[in-house]
Amino acid sequence: MTFFKTYLQTHLRTLRDFSQRSELSRFLLSFKREFAYAFWFTALINVLMLTPTLYMLQIFDRVLVSQSEFTLYAVTLMLLFFLGIMSFSEWVRARLLVRLGVKLDMRLNERVFNTAFIMQNQGRDKEAAQLFTDLSRVRQFLTGAGLFAILDAPWTPIYLIVLSLLHPFLGILSFIFCLMLAAVAYISGLVMKTPLEESSEAARKESVYLDGKLRHASVVESMGMLGNMRDTWASHHQNALVRTRRGLDAQTRMQSITRFVRLFQQSLCLGAGAFLVILGKISPGAMIASNALMGRATHPVDALMNAWKSLLDAKKSYLALEAALEEHPHHEPASLVGETVGAALTLEQVSATAEHRATPILDDISFTLPAGSALGIMGPSGSGKSTLARVILGIWPQTEGDVRYDDMPIRDQDRVAIGAELGYLPQDVELFSGTIAENIARFGQPDPSKIIEACQAAGVHDMILRFPKGYDTEIGEEGRILSGGQRQRIGLARALYNNPRLVVLDEPNANLDDAGDHALVNAVMALKQQGVTLVLITHRPQIMSSMDFVLMLDKGKVVQFGKPKFTDENPAPPKINDPRPVAPAPASAMASAREPDATPV
Repeated sequence: MTFFKTYLQTHLRTLRDFSQRSELSRFLLSFKREFAYAFWFTALINVLMLTPTLYMLQIFDRVLVSQSEFTLYAVTLMLLFFLGIMSFSEWVRARLLVRLGVKLDMRLNERVFNTAFIMQNQGRDKEAAQLFTDLSRVRQFLTGAGLFAILDAPWTPIYLIVLSLLHPFLGILSFIFCLMLAAVAYISGLVMKTPLEESSEAARKESVYLDGKLRHASVVESMGMLGNMRDTWASHHQNALVRTRRGLDAQTRMQSITRFVRLFQQSLCLGAGAFLVILGKISPGAMIASNALMGRATHPVDALMNAWKSLLDAKKSYLALEAALEEHPHHEPASLVGETVGAALTLEQVSATAEHRATPILDDISFTLPAGSALGIMGPSGSGKSTLARVILGIWPQTEGDVRYDDMPIRDQDRVAIGAELGYLPQDVELFSGTIAENIARFGQPDPSKIIEACQAAGVHDMILRFPKGYDTEIGEEGRILSGGQRQRIGLARALYNNPRLVVLDEPNANLDDAGDHALVNAVMALKQQGVTLVLITHRPQIMSSMDFVLMLDKGKVVQFGKPKFTDENPAPPKINDPRPVAPAPASAMASAREPDATPV
């Protein structure tokens, strides 16, 4: 009992040390009672594992010698009783750990989902997708053979001690075989690591390539690219097959060696027992029992070595989850609170970069937009307009400087809470599989009155009613049943849903016809009348006359910022590439840009 108590106290102390490290380890510590129960059930199971061995000893050394039927019945009934308790304990332990894994997943999946979503917006696609695999690996390890092997491992010394009580030579022989199995398993891990990793990476590249081409099958077929794509895929597939063959060759080779060691161990143990019987050191019953005991002694080691890869994978996944959750801590939900309907927007010395790009996309952008104002952003293609929209929304990963809503930094805000008060229409409208109503309601609990209000504001209500199922129409993945203009107008309604305080529209009239363009102008005017803060990016200067401020970008820098001023002589803001000279903004322009009476453009 002292051994079990010390072992359990040591592991609980380790868990307490973990609790001081991270959110994930503190979370696992909350299941310490379940782990303690699993340990005690494991102890009971392993004690009862000695039952078949003791039964064999009684059969050979008592029943066969005494020829007593009553003794045979008695020990057989005892065997059935203890095996029943052992089976029940195994069932309870497995059931306990399965439920522990489910609880772990249910409590962590929301945190992991939110963290993965943030990482996806930061451009870390692979890491974001891997988080769900990491969570699955940790859960599976807690409910599978890996944890059972760890719980059973402390019992190997116990079985070795029992064997040594039969005869010291048997204990020494079992210890040697345990070391041999551990060495074979360790070498197997080293030999198979590189081939298996290469095989997995080759299969992943093949899958990614194939998935990308199937998603754009219509483009591939329409331009006769199928043959070329198939040849490239065949090259990836051939490489994956070669890597897989190498990995399987290494795996089968090491499995053969392991099998040889196991069979040799079983036979040699029986031979060693027979030798000791000949010498009169042990009884025939002890010889048979020692063979079973040696199998039990080496089983935890064998199981632990077989689960070694899953153990390393689980450890790697655990550390990755731990690092991701620590990097993106949970924020208590907070909302934008202001006296006006709109939110004041401030950018201070904001720069945005991207991987594999020498120059920044945005360079030292600073301006203040008062609450309830409308800002129009213009500039040539590639000047950074869409990137600026993402920076304003706080979803561009590589950003320096401060973006604040009502003097609250965007980086400190809970994305779910603040997202409900933002409206965004990207240049490439992204709709999702579901109904029109679900997309407009942002897949939250739909409010019919708010959905209709947003659609009427976007001028799309009548268009939706013309669909056979109206708002309940399924639009398919990426809204494939809709035209480009319809997707854009529904995306505008989604941006206006639930009366957001800040709306960012990136080229909202790119795919609109005259009716859609007219509806857009009405929506912009309605937003201004409601006091919503509006940021509008467009190439069409006509709508700029209704803006409170105009910002002109060129090569990622602010060329001009100020109030629009249109006259007969100057009907629209000049384009950046206009041959007429545009005076550069003086140093004081940035300071004045933060005031409502900034210089007219």
